[in-house]
Amino acid sequence: MKVRKAMLAGSWYPESASECEREINNFLNDATVSPSSKNKLTGGIVPHAGWYYSGSIACNVINCLKKGADPDVFVIFGMHLGPESPCYIMKEGIWETPFGDIQIEKEIAGELVKRFNFNVETPEYFTEDNTIELQLPFIKYLFGDVKIVPVGVPPAKKSLEIGRAAADISTKLGLNIKVIGSTDLTHYGLNYGFMPEGTGHSAVDWVRKVNDKRIIEIMLEMDPNKVISEALKHQNACCSGAAAAAIAAAKQLGADHADAIVYATSYDKRPSDSFVGYAGIVF
Repeated sequence: MKVRKAMLAGSWYPESASECEREINNFLNDATVSPSSKNKLTGGIVPHAGWYYSGSIACNVINCLKKGADPDVFVIFGMHLGPESPCYIMKEGIWETPFGDIQIEKEIAGELVKRFNFNVETPEYFTEDNTIELQLPFIKYLFGDVKIVPVGVPPAKKSLEIGRAAADISTKLGLNIKVIGSTDLTHYGLNYGFMPEGTGHSAVDWVRKVNDKRIIEIMLEMDPNKVISEALKHQNACCSGAAAAAIAAAKQLGADHADAIVYATSYDKRPSDSFVGYAGIVF
């Protein structure tokens, strides 16, 4: 079976298994918050910057999903897409990680391809993407032989339909899934062409206490339509379609409550006039 290469290993995250394991153990040791829910968790929202900036958040959200029975499949929604963009999926093959390869779950992916229009990616022909790849070493290390369905979805209504369909298909197939939506929050500063509050500490406070807070509160309300409309209006989630699809899927699986695990910005790691917000949420 052909392998999709890990394109960002050695740059966005460590290249070797031993280095990745060391980083992951550091992330898990740094965890200070856990979800209040006593029920099993169906999914979450993770950031996708380089591990130096947001790896701890993503790792700890995915680790929280160990609560309850281990899943058969992770359905991972991501990719930087505009409202008119097509959807993307890998429907078969395997994806490389430093800990070994992860297989694509062909039955769920195949059913989605039958129901919706996708640009189908292969191990040889694909869009290089950080939103999904950065989560794979965490999933492989923490969940072993679990399979994945990687899906790129735009900020559009069809993405919610795909999320709900993924949940329904998995249930009919008797597969236990967890769902992840991969998105960073506000991209602020000259580097991103977005600086409505100027520069300095007041701008950082505005991102933390106003712009990012607003989208996080909507995610916690588990309202996928509002997630998309809010992000398009206020530029406070770069992959709102992915977040919204994960919320729609989680609700279809029975989730009715969300917890904010942690929030941070790249400014916390490296102060700059250009910075990005990150949130970890579980459903």
